[in-house]
Amino acid sequence: MRVRGVAPDLGYVRIVMANVYLYGPRDARDRGWTLIDAGIPGPGSAARLSEAAAQWFGPDVRPQAIVLTHGHFDHVGALGDLAERWDAPIYAHSLEIPHLTGRRAYPPPDPFVGGGLLAVLSPLYPRGPFNFDDRVRPLPEDGSVPAMPGWRWIHTPGHTAGHVSLFRDQDRSLIAGDAFVTTKQESALAVLTWRPRVHRPPAYFTPDWAAARGSVQRLAALEPELAATGHGPPMRGPAMRRQLHMLARDFDRQAVPRHGRYVGRRPAPGPVAKALVGAGVAVLAGFALKRALRP
Repeated sequence: MRVRGVAPDLGYVRIVMANVYLYGPRDARDRGWTLIDAGIPGPGSAARLSEAAAQWFGPDVRPQAIVLTHGHFDHVGALGDLAERWDAPIYAHSLEIPHLTGRRAYPPPDPFVGGGLLAVLSPLYPRGPFNFDDRVRPLPEDGSVPAMPGWRWIHTPGHTAGHVSLFRDQDRSLIAGDAFVTTKQESALAVLTWRPRVHRPPAYFTPDWAAARGSVQRLAALEPELAATGHGPPMRGPAMRRQLHMLARDFDRQAVPRHGRYVGRRPAPGPVAKALVGAGVAVLAGFALKRALRP
């Protein structure tokens, strides 16, 4: 598994449809490093991320911390195995902790948001609750990020109530999680082609569109130079900022679904929609299994 560098001290790996970030000096050794998010569940995910860490930092170098932007299934898939293997603490926003300690499932997904097959299939995705109880800790209230000096966390709710993004003022690097992404995550075709374009948060798992709008506007105001998101290729520079500002300005038109569970306009699923779900299950399951088992 190849680690792609986006900054001298920041790399990432893509596991099927989600990005996992590794922060720290390449010769981390005793100074340690930090894992941001933990990818999708599946056979070999933890082993692949361990291999990536060894490639980037050297063998047998354990992280000082695992920091979560949020706790959806595609960001915590390998978390339990990795935290135990590395004996590492897990940090998340306090509002996220009930979902990570076995107390509360995430709100139901919304298959009616449109955009493609991955949205239609969203009722199949795990929504917890997940339980990493003995290792989960709240992020510091002062906005600092454990084991990431110079970075600060920013509360960016909407996609989840406790979603956070990470920002470094020195070089305006942003790890945005799913506050916005750089692929049309509702579409299986877009995920496969992976063409960079600033998009709304994954709509099928976003229950609070007013909060999501505020979060995008807050991040656009930072004028980031680098946007490293949970889905899609990292983007940087003026073109990225133009697209991000456009999304922030026209959020209601560009991002908020016309129909959906969380916008008060839910269409009734007819025979065609039901047939799409059935066909989509088979297609996505085969694709996911093939990718998960790939050496």
